[in-house]
Amino acid sequence: MTRQRATDVSINLAADASSGNRPSFTGAAPAALGRHLYEHALAYAGRQHPLVQSGEFGADMQVHLVNDGPVTIPLRMA
Repeated sequence: MTRQRATDVSINLAADASSGNRPSFTGAAPAALGRHLYEHALAYAGRQHPLVQSGEFGADMQVHLVNDGPVTIPLRMA
């Protein structure tokens, strides 16, 4: 039996929080570029690891969340 190792991929978002407590993502790349980068990352991962699973790019995610872990939101103050 071959043992497989799981690899998790974390996606980091950068947001503008200069105008209050709700971050803005208006400076994000266009969806077409984001999709291209997502597919490129998946292809690279597939070349490095035998089993790669992915979600759907741009999907409307409905999640149940238990906040049990760190989250880092760096704020650059002007």
